Amino acid sequence: MINKFGSKRKKLIAYRNLRARQGKKNPTDDRLRLLFDGGEYQELFAGMKTKDPLAFPDYEEKLKKNRQATGNSDACSVGIGTVEGISCIAAELSKAFLMGSMGTVAGEKLARSFEEADRQRLPLVIFSASGGARMQEGMFSLLQMAKTSAAAERFKSHGGLYISVLTHPTTGGVSASYASLGDIILAEPKALIGFAGPRVIEQTIGEKLPKGFQRAEFQQAHGFVDRIVEPKDMKREIATLFRLHGFCGRAEDSRRNDMKPGETVRRTDGSAEAPLVSALQKVKKDRNFSEQYKSWEERKADAGKKLTSYERVQLARDKDRPKIYDFIEQLFDGFVELSGDRLGKEDQAIVGGIALFHGKAVTVIGHHKGKNLQENMTCNFGMPGPEGYRKALRLMRQAEKFRRPVITFIDTPGAYPGKAAEENGQSIAIAENLAAMSSLKTPIIAIVTGEGNSGGALAIGVGDEIWMLENAVYSVLSPEGFASILWKDAGRMREACDVMKMTAEELYKAGLADRVIPEPAGGVQKNLPRVCKTLEAMLEEALDQYGAMSTETLLDTRYRKYRSIEGKWHPVIKPERKYGN
Repeated sequence: MINKFGSKRKKLIAYRNLRARQGKKNPTDDRLRLLFDGGEYQELFAGMKTKDPLAFPDYEEKLKKNRQATGNSDACSVGIGTVEGISCIAAELSKAFLMGSMGTVAGEKLARSFEEADRQRLPLVIFSASGGARMQEGMFSLLQMAKTSAAAERFKSHGGLYISVLTHPTTGGVSASYASLGDIILAEPKALIGFAGPRVIEQTIGEKLPKGFQRAEFQQAHGFVDRIVEPKDMKREIATLFRLHGFCGRAEDSRRNDMKPGETVRRTDGSAEAPLVSALQKVKKDRNFSEQYKSWEERKADAGKKLTSYERVQLARDKDRPKIYDFIEQLFDGFVELSGDRLGKEDQAIVGGIALFHGKAVTVIGHHKGKNLQENMTCNFGMPGPEGYRKALRLMRQAEKFRRPVITFIDTPGAYPGKAAEENGQSIAIAENLAAMSSLKTPIIAIVTGEGNSGGALAIGVGDEIWMLENAVYSVLSPEGFASILWKDAGRMREACDVMKMTAEELYKAGLADRVIPEPAGGVQKNLPRVCKTLEAMLEEALDQYGAMSTETLLDTRYRKYRSIEGKWHPVIKPERKYGN
């Protein structure tokens, strides 16, 4: 006898299972629950949401779906609790929410985590699982690398203990910023860790990667990870590290003991920092930014039709566009080039040395693409490896020692995505540059002269001011890469140029670029001396202004710049709430 209710029953069961799957949350704080005693903690900075700075198509819908699926407003969760009785602050960047991509919300929460741990003199643990920067937020996302690295550097310089835990996967801009800056770096077994993804590297070198490449065990064997720890042992491992650093179980004794009673770190949320905010505003006011931009607009109107974003990308990449040596010849005297990272490598994709600017010594660093095919190949088309960034850092440290200002020229498709680059620590090299530049005790001016893509550009771009030539572009990655990853169609590159908001004009209006240097019709290559005359006057003014600042004011002003780089797009926050099982 056929059960006439059989098919109906199957449908009902299928609907019930579907509802269960849809209703099941995939939380963004699994590792926090495993870390904290009893799985309980007080959530910090809850409910923070992005303001969608690019108004990116369909982004709000994706955010809504991910919020429903995870029960969280974004990829990062932060809490304060105890680990085997020891108080600490911990954060988790989870791949459950948009693959753990770091946008303005995650960057803000992580920066606040460092500051709150500093204020309360507590150790900080951060678990990372991320594909890198959040492309839907463009340059706002890329600059979170600088922001979080600066916060990590400041926390560590104040004596704070920071333990970074790399989980599967930790790649891109996350691996090349705060995640690689821990005092101690732990990793879960077999976690994928690296700057460029395996597929990109295979396409670059044209061969299959060896088994285990970029996994946690690979990173430990190459000296980039301290220890590999099973998830079930992670809590005990971290508690042991806390105790070895002088933290103990009583809540009142769980703070760092190297600070004086009652000593706190200045916050970045208002009145305590007012003198520094005023100093930064004074610099901008004295520079007549709005008037400069207005005159630039008027000049463009006289020149003819406005170029599209795609056309500017083509101008930025033009083979005849001036390269680093052209700018050095026009702007400086007596340039002495210096080579090597002092660790056995030299990278010609980075040029650096000492020169005179109006009779005063400065350090000049920049990307070098080359002017012909042979030079292009020698310089990896301007894509540095770790040795290039370490050379740049060596020269910056030297400039700091001898009190020379640093002037950088940015023109790169990005960091080199090769096998050897990963083996030699591309992520850590970039991260260390970001951290060092945030606290370098000498003025830094960063100038984007052509294309600036990804962390490979930012690694020499954390300046007191960021300038751009009119037809230069600066972005979270190349428009081709953007279209390939987000839309699986590199042919939509023109469309990507528009939605990424990567031109000098767009970034200036967004507050991410401080100055724009006008170019003649057809680009800077049509009249380099004229453009460099403008640059020379701007540099003279800037170096005088920043050179007159005390070291403390210089560093605090720089920190403030990247701490609030989003401007009106800064994420908003709701009150904290108790959170647990």
